[in-house]
Amino acid sequence: IDAIIGTGNIKYINEIIRKLDTTNNKIIKVDNIDSSYLENVERINFSPYAYVRISEGCNNHCTYCIIPKLRGKHRSRKMEDIINEVIYLSENGVKEIILIAQNTSDYGIDLYGEYSLYRLLDKLNDIDKIQWIRVLYLYPDNFNESLISSIKNNNKVVKYVDIPLQHVSNNILQKMNRRTSKKDIQDLIKKLRIEIPNIIIRTTFIVGFPGETDNDYKELYKFIEETRFDKLGVFTYSQEEDTPAYNMPNQIDQSIKDERKENIMKLQKYISEDMMMSKLGNTYDILIEEYSGNNIYIGRSYMDSPEIDGVVYVDSNRLLEIGEYVKIKVTEYLEYDLIGVLADESSK
Repeated sequence: IDAIIGTGNIKYINEIIRKLDTTNNKIIKVDNIDSSYLENVERINFSPYAYVRISEGCNNHCTYCIIPKLRGKHRSRKMEDIINEVIYLSENGVKEIILIAQNTSDYGIDLYGEYSLYRLLDKLNDIDKIQWIRVLYLYPDNFNESLISSIKNNNKVVKYVDIPLQHVSNNILQKMNRRTSKKDIQDLIKKLRIEIPNIIIRTTFIVGFPGETDNDYKELYKFIEETRFDKLGVFTYSQEEDTPAYNMPNQIDQSIKDERKENIMKLQKYISEDMMMSKLGNTYDILIEEYSGNNIYIGRSYMDSPEIDGVVYVDSNRLLEIGEYVKIKVTEYLEYDLIGVLADESSK
C-alpha cells in the first residue's frame, strides 16, 4: 500500500498520486471525516440511470454500524447543487435518477431546519428529460406525511421505496438502538399501502444479532410472512470492531445465523414467485438498458432498482434504443424477473 486516503480527503487524490511519483514514503491522510460533498466534479456516465448522493454521514448510531465513525455526522448537500447535477445528467442522456445517502430520510434537517426530502423531490420532478426519480435508503423514523404526499403526487417519482427495517422484535430493535418500534413499522407500511396502492416496498433485515432469541426470530419470520414485502434482503449479523454490538453478550453461532437467513429467503422466494405470477398479462413501462442478442432486450420497470432487484426480458422484433422507454405486456415470469413482449406486438 502506497497511500491511505480517508473518505473526507478524496478531493486531494490527484495531489497525493503526484506526490507518490516523487517520494518513497507512504502517505496517510485520513483527517476531516466531516468534510462537505465534493461538488463540480465532471461525471462520466454510460448508463440511462445515475446515482446522485444527496447527503453524507449519519446521526443514527445503530449499535451494529461503523458508518458514523467512518463517514462522520449527517451533512446534506445544498438543494441547488443537487438540482444542478441532475440537470447536467439529464442533458447527457440520463433518464432515471436514483437518490442515495446513508440515510435519505434525514435530508435537509441540518441545512433547512426540517426534513426536506419532499421539497427536493418536488423540485426534481420539474426537470425536463428525467422520467423516473427513485429514492433508496429511507429510514422509517422520519418518513413523514409530506414525504408520503410527495411520492404519491409527483408523477416522475416512482412508487417504490427502499426502507431498511433490520428487525421488528422490540427487544432487538432496542439492542440495535433503532428509533422505531414494531408498531411504528406496522403503521408506516399500512399507511404507505393505503395512500399509494401500487407502491413497491423493498426492505432488509438482519438475523442473528446478539441476543436474538428463537422467539425474536419467529416474530420476524411471522411478520415477513404476513406483510409480504415486494422485495426483501436478509443479512446475517457480522461483528464490526469498534461498534457497541461487537462486545455484546449472547453472540449467535454462525450456523444458527445461516439457518435463519436461509429460512427467511425460502419464505421470500415463495412470496416473490406468487407476486411475479400476479403480473402475468399486465402492461408496464420498461426502461431499456441492454441488448442481449436474439431480439432480446433487458430493462427494468418502476418496480425494480438496478443491481439489487430483478429485470424484465423484452422480446422485440424491432430495434430498441438503450435508454428508451417502451410499454410491454408480461407473458412469463421467473423467480425474480419478468418476460414480456412489446404491447403493440402482443396481439399479432
